[in-house]
Amino acid sequence: MDEANPNSTPGMPALRLGDYLPYRLAIASNQVSSMVARAYQSRFGITIWEWRVIAILGEGHPVTAQGLCDVTAMDKVSVSRAVRSLADRGVIERSSNRADRRSHLLALTPAGRAIYAEIAPVALEAEAALLAGLTPDEVALLSTLLDRLRDRARDLRGG
Repeated sequence: MDEANPNSTPGMPALRLGDYLPYRLAIASNQVSSMVARAYQSRFGITIWEWRVIAILGEGHPVTAQGLCDVTAMDKVSVSRAVRSLADRGVIERSSNRADRRSHLLALTPAGRAIYAEIAPVALEAEAALLAGLTPDEVALLSTLLDRLRDRARDLRGG
């Protein structure tokens, strides 16, 4: 028995949640998302998931709901709720998709573009504040490592 963990089983590796990479990534992601969200939730009344949809559409290219799922790694239910809420509020609009009649292309309305124009600089300032404690080389390394972890996780889950 591990004296530091009286619930451990002999011969079994001990899992210390605080050291477990998936947990640490999730906690870091939640804390960073919450930090940035404070900047826009009270001002615009939008959720983290709605902001992600606005941010992707703010890049200027119409996208299907499935495309949003693919790019954001959000599940279909979260994307569907965010799209419905934003459409009901006049932030995004749907148009027919000539390439696939079963889906719609989503784009920001003028009101959505105005929200994006106000939030994007705030989000970028929050990112800059977060990264201010790192050197440019560390920022580049972090970016590379996050990309590699994302790609490896995608490969291991089979898609």
